[in-house]
Order: sequence, then structure tokens, then C-alpha cells
Amino acid sequence: MNLTSLSALLARRERRPDSVAFDIPDDWLQGRTSFGGLVSAFAVQAMRDVAGDRWPADVALRALQTNFIAPVGQGAVEVGVQVLREGRSVRQVQAVVRQSGETVALMVGVFGGPRPTSLPALRPQRPAPRREVGAIAPSPFVPGLRPNFVAHLDMRWADGTPPFSASPDWRASIHLRLVDADAATLPPEILTVLMADAFPTPALSHFREPSPASSVSWALELRPLPAHEPLDGHWRADNLVIAAQDGYVNQQATLWSPSGALAALAYQVVTVYG
Repeated sequence: MNLTSLSALLARRERRPDSVAFDIPDDWLQGRTSFGGLVSAFAVQAMRDVAGDRWPADVALRALQTNFIAPVGQGAVEVGVQVLREGRSVRQVQAVVRQSGETVALMVGVFGGPRPTSLPALRPQRPAPRREVGAIAPSPFVPGLRPNFVAHLDMRWADGTPPFSASPDWRASIHLRLVDADAATLPPEILTVLMADAFPTPALSHFREPSPASSVSWALELRPLPAHEPLDGHWRADNLVIAAQDGYVNQQATLWSPSGALAALAYQVVTVYG
């Protein structure tokens, strides 16, 4: 399978006055749909292209709410962008993803610059993993057994078990790295969005055989990364299923950057079909 890097996909995009067109190749698919983190990353890039050119350089993506409405297949997608409100510090922007005339996803991004405050800074520190990344062998990509997009990632379980292990785990801690050669050149907020959705729900560990799962809604809270962050290093995602019933899973995740900084907090509703 030929791999197309994320930076190559972004370079190919077609900018229009109120929208941006992208193309999704088969190596970014997740079963019959595209990897949701890629679709959300496209939406953030489109928000920047259409609305962000006139913003100050210190305006950062602070939150992203995503609803996945229908499967996003291989091929062309168009992301329409609308600025909902621009305040003194906070800007809220909507992105609607369409494919073949159908609305397939809806996102709202919250962008904000730094604000004067007397509140002291609170910067969480990444807890030590149960197993360091160097002590874990990488899992080979096997076409047909793992989703295509996983070929772009190095995933290593520091705690918990991989999907379809017949294990009772409700939590997992995973080291993640984008193996694309140009990962270090990507915009930090785009890579944060991508990595924050790259790991599977720990609920899949309960199954003995492959069973599909799909994100329905996803709320992401981001923190700007430190300057000179080594983006091509291993990130870490700590995931916890909070509740599961009727084929729906409620979960939360904490994403840590390669340097150990808090990159994002995520809350998600996932459907499972097994």
C-alpha cells in the first residue's frame, strides 16, 4: 500500500473563498470510512485558511467540537467555513464537511489568544508510564487486519491491552508516533488534533474477534504546545472508558506531547457493533 503523508494531503488542498477542498486516499481509511482525526484536521486547516489569515500569530485553537454525521469515504471532500463570532479574544468558527452533496461532519472550533490574568499557571506533568516506549516492540502493520490509516502510526501499549484481546480492560495508555518523514514540519495544532483521535477505544479490548467501532461525537480541549516541541517524537494517550451501555461507550483521554506537556483533553461517544 502506497502511503500519502499528511503534509502532502495538506499541500494538495484547493483553497476557495469560503471553503477548502481536500482529497482522501485509501491509505487514510478506517474500514468503510475515513480516519476521523484526519477529517477533523482538514476542518481545522480549512478554518485557518478561510478565517485565520487576519488573526494575530498568538491565536491558538483552544477547543474543537466534532459530530461525525455519516461515513466519509475515499475521494474528494469540501469543507465550508463560517465565522460565527469574533470577539476581542475568542473566535468561534464552524466547518461543515460535505461529500457527494451530503453533509458528513460538523465542527465548531474555538480559537483564542492569551488573556491578561492574575491566575497562576497550572501546568500538569505527564505521569510516568508503566512501560517506557523503548521497552516495547512496535506492532507491525498487517493489511486487512488493522485499519489502513494505522500504517501511518507507530503504536505501542504502555498499559492495557490492544483491541480484540478478550481482556476486561477499560483503560489503556498508548505511545504514539506519526511515522511520516515530514511529521516535524506539520502545524502543531493540526498534529494534536490528528493524534488525539488516533487510538482505539479501550472497549475493543473486550472482544475476541475484530468488531467495528465508530466515533459519534468528540469534544477536544487543546493547550498550545511549547516552542520547539519535537513533533516527530512519541506522544502518549491515556484513555479511560467511563461508562458503556446499549452499544455506546463514553470515554475520556489525555494526550501528552513528546516533551511531556499536556496537549489535549478529549471526551468522546463511541458506538460499538459487537
